[in-house]
Amino acid sequence: MNDHVTDPATKAFVAHRDLLFTVAYEMLGSAADAEDVLQEAWLRWAKVDLAQVRDQRAYLVRITTRQALNRLRTLQRRKEAYVGPWLPEPLLTAPDVAEDVELAENLSLALMFILETLSPTERAVFVLREVFDIGYDDIAAAIGKSPAAARQIAYRARRHVDARRPSTPVSPEETRAALNSFQSALVTGDLRGLLDVLAPDVVFVSDGGGLKLAALRPVVGADKVLSYMAGSLGKAGGTFTSEPTTVNGNPGLILRLDDVIDGVLAFRVDNARVTGLYYVRNPEKLTRVESETPLTSR
Repeated sequence: MNDHVTDPATKAFVAHRDLLFTVAYEMLGSAADAEDVLQEAWLRWAKVDLAQVRDQRAYLVRITTRQALNRLRTLQRRKEAYVGPWLPEPLLTAPDVAEDVELAENLSLALMFILETLSPTERAVFVLREVFDIGYDDIAAAIGKSPAAARQIAYRARRHVDARRPSTPVSPEETRAALNSFQSALVTGDLRGLLDVLAPDVVFVSDGGGLKLAALRPVVGADKVLSYMAGSLGKAGGTFTSEPTTVNGNPGLILRLDDVIDGVLAFRVDNARVTGLYYVRNPEKLTRVESETPLTSR
């Protein structure tokens, strides 16, 4: 056991494991796939001659990125056959993730939903540069392109994402205020009261994965969203309760139906109004909302 603990390769991998998991998860949106990527990265890392490695962190991120890119291309095919919209797997996170405002923004379900519109290589470059501040030389090595090509891909990906996310950062307090309004509406059943909170063009995205009832395409517009929510609550046939939580570093709600987790609701807020609602109901994606997953950008 002592040999295992003091083995240099193991020590380095364990020291950076949370970072590597965060890189893989941010690229894939799936904790299970991120764990598989880490297993593959470890097998490759264990064969590396450490004497030839100048920067262990950068090298590990490079290996992880390559494996995540391979997995992402496989995931793309799975998503094409997925029933309804595909949302990232929500993770219960510790307060320190929320305190890192930039990391929390990039880990939000709203931002990760936008990342789904990028190509695998664009997503990898965006994640490495914007989330983890990796240099272009290391990004180029990870994706098998030149540094100049990596810069161009980063520019294209950033422009694509910036056109689709809120122009100004939203404080956790603003999101929490929207969350509180939702809680009150669910408790009282007065969903019409949410019209003051929802933006006129709010988008509601639900993910049941074919295992739970969910809208097969995004619902757009405050009145349509409220009608859909009211209809869903009416069909539930039980008692709904909601619990504030921190999902992917951001305020969210765990919704329970008769004390059983029904789903996780995340918010996108812009100018103090809710512009996006993301409801994950697929039970296969709800395995990490009761115990914290450590995430880090360092």
